[in-house]
Amino acid sequence: MPVKSITIQDIKIGGGSPFVLIAGPCVVEDRDLTLSIARELKAMTTLLGVPLIFKASYDKANRTSLGSYRGPGMEKALDILANVKRETGLPLLTDVHAVTEIRPAAAVVDVLQIPALLCRQTDLVVGAASTGKIVNIKKGQFLAPWDVEHIIDKALSIGKGNIMITERGASFGYNNLVVDFRGIPLMRDAGHPVVFDATHSVQLPGGRGSASGGDREMAGCLARAAVAVGVDGLFFEVHPNPEEALCDGPNSLRLDTLPGLLEELQKIDEVIKPES
Repeated sequence: MPVKSITIQDIKIGGGSPFVLIAGPCVVEDRDLTLSIARELKAMTTLLGVPLIFKASYDKANRTSLGSYRGPGMEKALDILANVKRETGLPLLTDVHAVTEIRPAAAVVDVLQIPALLCRQTDLVVGAASTGKIVNIKKGQFLAPWDVEHIIDKALSIGKGNIMITERGASFGYNNLVVDFRGIPLMRDAGHPVVFDATHSVQLPGGRGSASGGDREMAGCLARAAVAVGVDGLFFEVHPNPEEALCDGPNSLRLDTLPGLLEELQKIDEVIKPES
């Protein structure tokens, strides 16, 4: 089945278009840092001609331990994201974890994301889709690629079709994930754009005991493979200094390494999508 395209501002996702980049810090840390990352991402992607959606979570509810940093709180973080949008004009993506969060988040961001561990929560999926916003559904680490059709059916049940599916690896034994790249074309057969989350795919869930670990050095390798099989978008968590990031530092890319990687990915994308 041909993959439909979704339009957000002047960005086209899917339908054979060049890949779209979804990037930003794991979670909102503070106002200045969040805006600084957004501005740097906009500058580099504008120079390269890569369409950008800025992402940051207002709350990371799925933490390994109780003491892990979750964010500054929904109200404050959404205010920071609204400021990013005013200052940069970038479209925004954030996670929602409960039905009660959907409306406040939808008032600020352009893309609502369903976290992988919540992807089968019917009320959450249907509620997000009912806003008319683009909904990015992360495939759970416990699902086969073809299982996402049931999730898509839930989102389509209220007549909204602005859906993306994101691959982020599958559980592979204890504290490890693996990516089966057959899953990308299999999920694209459902007719909706597919995104590859390169940085969460190299996460080591609970790998540090009370926190998750990660292997950011492999994120670029996996991203190249995803582009080579025709993915519609790429998702990277980035930070100026991942070692000091308050969340997901081990699997986040250093911000200043991103331009070189994007140039490599563009060259692969041009071969795979010569008519784009």
